[in-house]
Order: sequence, then C-alpha cells, then structure tokens
Amino acid sequence: MPLYFLNLRYGRDKVAVDPEGDELPDLDAARAHALEAARDLIARTRSYSVRDWFTCTFEIVNEGGRLLLAVPFSDTVPESDQD
Repeated sequence: MPLYFLNLRYGRDKVAVDPEGDELPDLDAARAHALEAARDLIARTRSYSVRDWFTCTFEIVNEGGRLLLAVPFSDTVPESDQD
C-alpha cells in the first residue's frame, strides 16, 4: 500500500511536516483520512500557533515529497444548497 504524508500548512509560510505518514489504499482514502484528521483537530485542539483552523490545509504528499493533493480544512463543512 502507498504511504501518504499529511503535512499541515498553517499561516503563510508555516508547515508542520508529517514524519511518519499513513499507509492507505489510494488518494481518495488519503483525502478522507485528511478530512477526518482536520475535523478532529478543529474539535479537540487548541493552539497558540493556529488561530483559525479553517485557514489551514493538509498537503498530501507521497514518499518522494511530491504534492498530490491539498485539502483545505474548510472542506470539512458541507456546502449549503440554499438558492
């Protein structure tokens, strides 16, 4: 199974690098995992470094460090269908 790393980008130039990664079947599973982790951080974590979790993004990278997908924390909130 491929190894995906969820690097947390917060602020303009700050990145918390995921040193371990997670073995997941594919990029869709990595995105779902990132959204679950983002929801958990929003609900459970207070941080002096991060004032607004909704401005953060998980950058999913492969073992070679290549950016595969960016998952904004704002994606944890479903869009409204109000017309």
